[in-house]
Amino acid sequence: MRLLLLTVLVVLLASDIYAEKVRKHKKYRKRPNPLEEESREVVDSEEKAPDAPPLVADDVIDNRVPLIGINNVLLLDPCLQVRCGAGRICEVDSEGEPQCVCIPNCPVEKDSRRKVCSNHNETWSSDCAVYQQRCLCDKGDPQCKGEQYKHVHIEYYGECRDMPECTKEEMSDFPRRMRDWLFNIMRDLADRQELTPHYLTMEREAESNMTRRWTNAAIWKFCELDGHPPDRSVSRHELFPIRAPLMALEHCIAPFLNSCDSDNNHRITIKEWAKCLQLEEDEIEDRCEEIAEEE
Repeated sequence: MRLLLLTVLVVLLASDIYAEKVRKHKKYRKRPNPLEEESREVVDSEEKAPDAPPLVADDVIDNRVPLIGINNVLLLDPCLQVRCGAGRICEVDSEGEPQCVCIPNCPVEKDSRRKVCSNHNETWSSDCAVYQQRCLCDKGDPQCKGEQYKHVHIEYYGECRDMPECTKEEMSDFPRRMRDWLFNIMRDLADRQELTPHYLTMEREAESNMTRRWTNAAIWKFCELDGHPPDRSVSRHELFPIRAPLMALEHCIAPFLNSCDSDNNHRITIKEWAKCLQLEEDEIEDRCEEIAEEE
């Protein structure tokens, strides 16, 4: 009898302990996060949607990388590897080949500081408008304003203004001033460590060898202005980095650079560049391709 009573007492005590643990568990149970519940509901609703196609790895496309669909095959945009000139943009034709075409529309510029003056002494709304017109004339587009605009280029930024005439005395002295200016610019860039290794070597040679001072500076600037890839000549358009910033200070710069194009074909060769700067043509080496390969 005592054994039975002891057994009942042990069972009741165990039941009380279990009940207390259950109450504590309910008391400290983590409450559900409303955001997590909402996200679960969205996922559940998507899983239950009968028309939703399954998401597979091939359907996930990084839309930051331009893709072109040809014959149901996704390819990288061929224009990513194409470099078009000013006033042109790259478009992919029906055969999937990249083509440089004239930019259809230039941004509307409201800032008067964006205006430029062309070699025809005409004020244009922006540099884009000048480049666009040259491209249209180059391609024989009906929108070309005339044959003379096939070689239109920018003289300087801002509205056209009256420039003083360059006298004969000023023009005769300008090659010397231009040579000095080129070397000083090259030396300043070297001091600021903004020259590439090959040009830096040329600048150091010019510092120690007076006979190479003007020649190396002339080669450096010519090769820097030459296009990509280099074609051993510089167009009047490619002379813009020299002409535009100096027009306000040096009114002789435009007629001087025009005189460098001795055959008037709108391109200046390395030999014409040497003659224009009054340097010995034999001292000017056509090294642009070599330099380009090393860089």
